[in-house]
Amino acid sequence: MPESKSKFLIPTIGAAVVITGGIAAYMYFKGGPAGDSAGALGSAKVVPSTALMATYITTDPQVWAKLQQFGTPEAQQLVAKGLESFNQDLLKDTNISYENDIKPWVGGVMMAVLPPNPVKPAQFTPPTGAPNKPTKLQAEPKMLLVVGIKDKIGALNFGNKLKAQKGITFQEIEYKGEKITEATDKGKPTYTVVLNNSQLLLSPEKPTIEQAIDTYKGQPSFATKEGASNILSKGVDVKNTLAQIYIPDYAGMIQQLAAANPQGTQLPPQTLKQLQQVKSMVAGVGVDDAGLRVKAIANLDSQLNKFQYQNTAAKIVGEFPAETFALISGQGISKTWTTLIEQSKDYPEFNQAVAQVRQQLKSVANLDLDKEVLGWMDGEFALGAIPANQGILASVGFGGAFLFDTSDRKTAEATLSKLDDLIKKQLVTVAQRTIDGKNVTEWQVPQQGALLSHGWLDQDTVFIAIGGPVGDAIATKKNQSLDGSETFKAVTGTLQKPNGGYFYIDMDKTMTVVNRFAAAKPLPPEANAILTSIRGLGVTATSPDKSTSQVEMLLALKPKTAK
Repeated sequence: MPESKSKFLIPTIGAAVVITGGIAAYMYFKGGPAGDSAGALGSAKVVPSTALMATYITTDPQVWAKLQQFGTPEAQQLVAKGLESFNQDLLKDTNISYENDIKPWVGGVMMAVLPPNPVKPAQFTPPTGAPNKPTKLQAEPKMLLVVGIKDKIGALNFGNKLKAQKGITFQEIEYKGEKITEATDKGKPTYTVVLNNSQLLLSPEKPTIEQAIDTYKGQPSFATKEGASNILSKGVDVKNTLAQIYIPDYAGMIQQLAAANPQGTQLPPQTLKQLQQVKSMVAGVGVDDAGLRVKAIANLDSQLNKFQYQNTAAKIVGEFPAETFALISGQGISKTWTTLIEQSKDYPEFNQAVAQVRQQLKSVANLDLDKEVLGWMDGEFALGAIPANQGILASVGFGGAFLFDTSDRKTAEATLSKLDDLIKKQLVTVAQRTIDGKNVTEWQVPQQGALLSHGWLDQDTVFIAIGGPVGDAIATKKNQSLDGSETFKAVTGTLQKPNGGYFYIDMDKTMTVVNRFAAAKPLPPEANAILTSIRGLGVTATSPDKSTSQVEMLLALKPKTAK
């Protein structure tokens, strides 16, 4: 994949998942505030239309209380400790209490990112004696915070109490009939304004507050911006919404942020074309009976978008044993590869790298990358990690297995035969063995057992396993399959269907492997407490049509247990 595309296009929805998930985690472990999610549109009406993105965090205590149904006693103690530490750090050297003075009056919170102001060359004077050469200054994006006021008297009392704090100086500035308050603490100013006694706006930049007042007075707002109004009104369908993020112009946002980077250069036309595939996107995080759920939706330009997820029946998941602790599955590697090659024809560096791989495979193994390696992978596929403590896997504790459904068994067999012939020249024994009635080929290392094995589970499904015990586990179906296990059903059972495949982690089994490697240096107690409160992680993606792409993630949490 071209570096530029992988950097900007592919992580689009994933980035939103991370951002909203991070916000939710922060608010949870720092003690969530109190309001409702209906104020996103109202908050957006005072955000300037130039805003690149906005995030709205609900402060409804009933919603945040839903998170309290999860967690081990250790995790709950960590949350309590985090809240106490947050309050102490936030209100250090003051007599203000977050719980008593702030929480009661705060409504929903919107955080908006505005583009940086352009820096003119005349604004910069190089130091005496410095070389006279072009210098690009870093222009930081502007931040605007819109806080809903649900208790006017409580907000007024807080303001008066804040003004009484030592070391903070205040100055009032009038702008278009509104009073802007400049509060300076340790030389750093913060500007605030209260609009219509219902919204408190904060920013470290006075011009940002002035722009918001202009918006309040009638200038175009984020709520009416093309692309934003639709995603603001629709949002994302998650229960008990904690936060939502809105990006009305993805390509425009990346362009402006890239231009603000001091090391940034103008985006090449081919990169911009890739970015323009994504028109807008919205993501949300909520909490339900299974845990923390994140959904993201990207609206795509159907004329530019050449790639579309293929839905899969996920039958191949049933070929893995229940003890599989991590899995990635999907559909149609060959079609994805063809589309990628087509879309990457304008990227010489990528094409050069592909040409080198093709040449190496041809010279070393006499294999054609496009036809003999990837061409026959046209059905479902999956990669799974399976615990194993024998043979060559004894030192690591697990191995892996690749499974592919194919409509071209002849080519697949020919490819594997070429690989067998190649490995024979490396002093590795290639032997045949029958496992549960299936003919399996093994690459055997003296005194260590099988390094790799491959065979056919049925007419269309081939497996390649790392480690003899893993090959045995795949070839024999004596025990329960992964799709029938309670953890897999709990983690993936409520994800959207049909879909393009799964990313799945069983946290308990994964922690067994992690702790094995961390025996000499155990994980910090805080990290261990959080990880052991997680049952698993499930992610899936789908593209119902060429103009829509969706990602859903469930962080399945364990129910709260008594101390």
